[in-house]
Amino acid sequence: MEKGKWHMKPMVSKMAAFTLVCGLLLSACGGGGGKGETAQGSGGSAAAGDEKTTITWLNILHTASPPTDTVLNKIEEKTGADIKFSWIPDASKEERINTSLASDSLADIVTLTILDNSSVRNALKSGMFWEVEPFLDEFPNLAKISQDTRRSASIDGKLYGVPFQKDLARNGVVIRKDWLDKLGLSVPKTTDELMNVAKAFTEQDPDGNGQKDTTGFMDRSDLIYGAFKTLGSYFGTPNNWQVTDDGKMIPEFETEGYVKTMDYMKTLYEKGYINQDFAVTAKTDQQQKFAQGKAGIYVGALFDGKNLLNMAKGVQDNMQLALVNNITSTGNESDRAIWAANNGIGGLLAFPKSEVKDEAELKRVLKFVNDLMDDDVYALMTYGIEGVHYTVDANDAVTITNTDLWQQEVQPFASSRPSETGYKIHDADPLKAEADKLIKENAKYGVLNPAYSLESETYTTQGSELQKIITDATYKYILGKINLDEFKAAVENWKKSGGSKIIEEYEAAYKATQQK
Repeated sequence: MEKGKWHMKPMVSKMAAFTLVCGLLLSACGGGGGKGETAQGSGGSAAAGDEKTTITWLNILHTASPPTDTVLNKIEEKTGADIKFSWIPDASKEERINTSLASDSLADIVTLTILDNSSVRNALKSGMFWEVEPFLDEFPNLAKISQDTRRSASIDGKLYGVPFQKDLARNGVVIRKDWLDKLGLSVPKTTDELMNVAKAFTEQDPDGNGQKDTTGFMDRSDLIYGAFKTLGSYFGTPNNWQVTDDGKMIPEFETEGYVKTMDYMKTLYEKGYINQDFAVTAKTDQQQKFAQGKAGIYVGALFDGKNLLNMAKGVQDNMQLALVNNITSTGNESDRAIWAANNGIGGLLAFPKSEVKDEAELKRVLKFVNDLMDDDVYALMTYGIEGVHYTVDANDAVTITNTDLWQQEVQPFASSRPSETGYKIHDADPLKAEADKLIKENAKYGVLNPAYSLESETYTTQGSELQKIITDATYKYILGKINLDEFKAAVENWKKSGGSKIIEEYEAAYKATQQK
């Protein structure tokens, strides 16, 4: 992966009961203590006769119910560990994690995905968790974590856990290729061409039913993961913040690119080239309507193309999709850019000192995390067991053979993978393979958020509330309810309400990092 840009030219349920695992007995080992015992320094499963090391893990669950033991047993065999999960539903993670931190009711490994949460950041800075960077290079998989990733996942220059490594820049444009062909249009490469496609999809009856019942874009009420931020990349908008040569921090909404993006969306809305209810549309509704043939342009994660095509089966069986990641506003290859969500960081696997007592314990847990990043364990956590959940061909392409079983026994592990990139085994679906290829290519053009690892106490405590001022004003501008002067007035209100303090604190923090 090439080094990401900090800024661009010309700027920058059903749920098992929640339980906490704590108070596990330490079993003394001859070599210096630890929970359980394995052959020291070995890779893979424990040697015959050795007791498995016990790993407790306070983790986030993104599915309706926890996984069964089928795949878990295989993971334990590969890592030589007896893994004790305590699952927290994603919907209640903030409350549960805050409570666990306050009561020090933790585990050997704690999954922290909300790094901008004040309780989480304060706990990390307080010394509650181990600083791990001095130890990473002792383990082959952990040693491969790039310096950019380590820096982005650090707080005040210190790395308090193993970063969840996500694809750096996943987003792009998904377009109905069959509609393009029917209307004699080419795959767009500029924002103007994309606008023309949106116009044609709205006005030229691309589905051929004789009715004016389609739009160009189908978007949702999300200025980040919907269309807005990706379109912003095409107009040169920085990723949250721009750093000038003299160290000044400029928020994205004070840049020319942000205004151009609002104007573009405003045009789409005024001319009817986007669903008129996009500002209140949920992601599930957006995807369902696209799959039903209500629109022909979807902006989001490129791998959503596979899901959209699957959703369209039996409804839009003639649907063909084109994935596009090379759109610019200028038509110049040198201006290609795409924002990097959280700089490719999905959170931290953190290790509390209350549970992991010393460096020997820390290295034991780090070795376990390192082993989770092996190819065979990644395959287990992504696809399951060969012959049970999937088949694989000579090119390492995987086909899931039992989707229901995979969803029950494998899918819950997906969000627990320390790294999602760089593995040989891959999805056999051609659209997913194309998405993976384009996402990998995106990394060369990824725009990082230069403030992601910087400290601002005001942002930590007030950032979310202050952002609502900008989000509200952005929507109002796009929907024609306020003009540009009124939008700029909202920015001034943001500054007066605490935004200026955020800028000052980020500038001081950035200056401090440059002096180290």
